[in-house]
Amino acid sequence: MATGRLLVRGGDVIDTEPEPVLRPATDVLVEDGRIAAVGPDLPADGAEIIDATDRLVLPGLVDTHRHVWQAALRAVAVDDDLGAYLQRVLFGLGPRMRPQDVRVSNLAGALECLDSGVTTVQDFSHIQHGPEHTDAGVDALRESGIRAVFGYGYPIQEEAGRRPDEVRRVRERFDGGLLTMALAPVGPAYAPIEVVEQDWRLAEELALPIVVHIGSGPAAERPIEALRQRGLLRADTLYVHGNSLPDGELRLIADSGAAVSITPAVEAQMGHGPPMINRLRAAGITTGLGVDVVTTVAGDMFSVMRAALLTSQLGEGERWRAAGMLRLATLDGARALGLGDRIGSLRPGKQADIVLVRADAPNLLAAHDPIGAVVTAAHPGNVDTVLVAGRVVKRDGRLLHAVPADELRRSAEHVVRA
Repeated sequence: MATGRLLVRGGDVIDTEPEPVLRPATDVLVEDGRIAAVGPDLPADGAEIIDATDRLVLPGLVDTHRHVWQAALRAVAVDDDLGAYLQRVLFGLGPRMRPQDVRVSNLAGALECLDSGVTTVQDFSHIQHGPEHTDAGVDALRESGIRAVFGYGYPIQEEAGRRPDEVRRVRERFDGGLLTMALAPVGPAYAPIEVVEQDWRLAEELALPIVVHIGSGPAAERPIEALRQRGLLRADTLYVHGNSLPDGELRLIADSGAAVSITPAVEAQMGHGPPMINRLRAAGITTGLGVDVVTTVAGDMFSVMRAALLTSQLGEGERWRAAGMLRLATLDGARALGLGDRIGSLRPGKQADIVLVRADAPNLLAAHDPIGAVVTAAHPGNVDTVLVAGRVVKRDGRLLHAVPADELRRSAEHVVRA
């Protein structure tokens, strides 16, 4: 976390708590990595000044589900459905990833997040072929400067991929800073319930939240009910996708206090099933948005917000507004990850994850509804400055950490053509 004082001066501030709101010509004061005050004409004594004239100032975007290790496989499966993606990427290319490939992919993928204004990412890392792969992924996230929830996942194509002692070892690497850890097991839709119970008990032992893909899979047609019967429903669980779940399963999730991450662009492209966004709102479930995989879709949350807004029009219920999508991509995403008390808005006391977007860019200039413009028109090229816990990681349109482009190209060449 950064120390000292920093003043983001004179921007048009978009906060998201309790609901998205625009505050023109407003300052944001940061002290020791936290937001100290938000208001006009704040005192700047001893503070570094970031001029936010012609900038929109908003909380950092939160990606609640991404397989960051797949940055080296960008656009390798743009036309694949889910089955073809699994065969090509997880069963075919994934086992070719060496530790050095994981490191460079995770670093490049995390920097891609920061470059586009994503300050927090849930990295569902099911590439743990060995301890070296795991350490490479964690080290890359730490080097990037991003805030991340590292989801320790098992390679689903390896029967011996479940290594509880290795999970225990990795747990000791996390001290509660920018990087935290979750367990990302295969889960009740795809694994025998006896195995699921072992994983859930391991997460409980290590005080880890759970992130898990969910749907009507071969192991259980009603996976949430299977968890309930074993006494495994818990609030600190993030279910991913769930397009095929019946309403009764959603009620169980809601009653447990758990959350759901949807990835509307990937779910539409790969054919996961009907959009979930309206059903989740009707059920009262905290919902976050995610990119999922850059093998198939763009890696920025502006694209995801637009996909969510468009697919929401396909369902029944109250019409979604653009401001609701920005809240899903910030505060609700933070709450889905159990971080709502730390990030997701510009409330004083929270950590200073802040993004400045160029309001004078041609695609945003003279926007009558700046919040709507961020959701419907902004793109990564508009992201001017990014702070994570008060530390500047992108300034004046340039990342402060170089993207390892040549290394990434070599890894991509090795993995795809080996």
